[in-house]
Amino acid sequence: MLENALQIKELSKNFGSLKAVDNLCFEVNEGEVFGFLGPNGAGKSTSINMICGLLKPDSGEIIIAGEKVKENISFRNKIGICPQNIIIWPKLTCYEQLIFVGKTYNLPNNEVKERANDLLLKMGLMEKKNKLAQTLSGGMQRRLNLILGLIHNPEILVLDEPEAGLDPQSRILVRDFIKSLAKEKTIILTTHNMDEADRVVDRVAIIDQGKLLQLDTPANLKKSVGEGDVLEIRAAKVVEKENVETLLKPFSENVKISNSSILIQSKNMLGRISEITAVLKNAGMEILEIKLRENTLEDVFIHLTGKKLRA
Repeated sequence: MLENALQIKELSKNFGSLKAVDNLCFEVNEGEVFGFLGPNGAGKSTSINMICGLLKPDSGEIIIAGEKVKENISFRNKIGICPQNIIIWPKLTCYEQLIFVGKTYNLPNNEVKERANDLLLKMGLMEKKNKLAQTLSGGMQRRLNLILGLIHNPEILVLDEPEAGLDPQSRILVRDFIKSLAKEKTIILTTHNMDEADRVVDRVAIIDQGKLLQLDTPANLKKSVGEGDVLEIRAAKVVEKENVETLLKPFSENVKISNSSILIQSKNMLGRISEITAVLKNAGMEILEIKLRENTLEDVFIHLTGKKLRA
């Protein structure tokens, strides 16, 4: 039986008339990468700030390793956080940053020095070890920010939008680093990037407007919106919606039409593309672009909320 590293029970937080987190409940297992997903403003960062002790809940319970947070202030040593906004000390070197943070957790000299060097090496920053943080590129600062949350060797690592602003190479490095930590630590990954999450998480909690909409594995969530591939057609103009739905009904019962886009989901879609496009062209539609793809977590989100992710 899997042990819970974290339990969230009926957690709520209001800011005036805004209910940022609304009776949130979920559990995170030891050693898993847990995706906490939703658009900006969904309540992700507010929830994370409460879990990390940076914000007091209005109601509900946070239980870490079986102990209620409000009854155990030592829980902060069990959690490391990489915040969405980069927090570094510009006048300290990369190495000095890690040593300084390690000292705030009362780590012995030898241990903090060893961990600092190991983390710099793993994150591709060893050559920048003695460079001032303010001289690093934005991507390198983001990577430094990540390992600052690991210097005290926490049991739970919270990553709030860890790939934000990264170039493609840095994004791959960070993603591989997160995968390498799996099973060794419990990781909570918050992001609105569904593609990023699909690559690394074991289970996904999708929230919007502070409420939990769905929680399952990425594979099960994608199955929940139907089987088969998705044909995405972009047209110069979609003629009458009801007429298009009628035309496409022989091909699939799962058709979504929005503005100039048509999404059709069905098995064996590849062999039906030419017939579908011919039917639409005969109806007077000018097709601009055609894409064939598998279900994505964003499809799940649209299915649950009826809207695309807000950037």
